[in-house]
Amino acid sequence: MAGIELPHPVTGELFGSPVPPGTGWPGDPATPATPVARTARQVERLAALAGSVAELDAAVSVCRACPRLVHWRETVATEGKRASFADQPYWGRPGPGFGDRKPVILVVGLAPAANGTNRTGRMFTGDRSGDWIYAALHRAGYASEPTSTHSGDGQSLTGVRIVAAVRCAPPGNKPDPTERHTCGLWLDRDLALAAPGLRSLLALGAIAWDATLASARRLGWAVPRPRPRFTHGAQASLITPADRPIRLLGSYHVSQQNTFTGRLTQTMLDEVLARL
Repeated sequence: MAGIELPHPVTGELFGSPVPPGTGWPGDPATPATPVARTARQVERLAALAGSVAELDAAVSVCRACPRLVHWRETVATEGKRASFADQPYWGRPGPGFGDRKPVILVVGLAPAANGTNRTGRMFTGDRSGDWIYAALHRAGYASEPTSTHSGDGQSLTGVRIVAAVRCAPPGNKPDPTERHTCGLWLDRDLALAAPGLRSLLALGAIAWDATLASARRLGWAVPRPRPRFTHGAQASLITPADRPIRLLGSYHVSQQNTFTGRLTQTMLDEVLARL
């Protein structure tokens, strides 16, 4: 319930749910003074003002621009906790990016899971999807650990940064078009900040693929026409205004729907990562 403080699984510090910014949660990029976007126009303005990945992550982590998503993520954090996590505080805020602040590879996911990132505060952390992507990144030499269970657990990434097309947990894992567009403005800035050193983009699923292409177009990158279609293993070449080629690859999302059914196997994922 709201107002009740519970111990963080790693540090033991007490936190309420959702976690107020700047109160000591491991990896929290924000402070109580971080500006809050409450409309799409404010998202656009604050994203443009972010001069670094750290500033961008801080602004993302306190965003309140999509009322439906704000209500859902906070309801899960206070009233809808999974029984197995009832003794833990829930982050209950948008998921900031995680990983190397000067990446050569940017991984774009769909959105935080209600009891994953929405609980832990780290992208793809605390759920079965995270088990797959971090294990694969570890096998490829990008992740320090094969698992990512909680913020503050020692996990780190080298050369890779993980973000999402939508930064809040959506009901039914289905953000609506307006929410996707609004959050795409944060993704625009992620791409712009990463572009000077970026080699490859990995889109996990069709929504992430489409969001990445839309952001690239808004930034003035050259995108093949007709628009490249998403399939597992799809590849497209994007060209930045600085004439830098950036490879875009697609993979089926690491959701349980795909991994449990065998639509996505570890071998398939490893093969895509090897092409990055």
